[in-house]
Amino acid sequence: MSIQVDVAADGVRVPVALARIDALARAVLRKERVHDATLSFTFVGRRAMAALNRRHLGHRGATDIITFELAAAPGVPLGGDVYIAPEIAREHAAAFGRPVREEIARLVVHGTLHAIGYTHPEDAGREASTMWERQERYVARLFPRLAPSRA
Repeated sequence: MSIQVDVAADGVRVPVALARIDALARAVLRKERVHDATLSFTFVGRRAMAALNRRHLGHRGATDIITFELAAAPGVPLGGDVYIAPEIAREHAAAFGRPVREEIARLVVHGTLHAIGYTHPEDAGREASTMWERQERYVARLFPRLAPSRA
């Protein structure tokens, strides 16, 4: 049993060190008692995210995150491919009045939880969901310890 986390920036600037992304995803997996997993996080630009969104979900435009949960089977580790658009995350951080690093951390936690199998409604109940509450608890607990001391 092992945890493998791969993090790549597809030609985009990521405002959080890639090693911190790895550490955060591993911390969430540990807290969720997942001992066998392979996750990949790829940071992409707006255009690449819009193309992924259109091709795989049938939606127009870019979004901040897309997670593909890979089917689990007996003896096969949990898996997931997570795509994050830092440019969109930056816009959301500004809209919600929070630091972009915190927003990126939130997306990493969000994607990890989706890969594990958590879901949330797409309507107004989204932020009241069990997944969302769990996500916010992890961001509050884990992000401050992983964030650099300077803003």
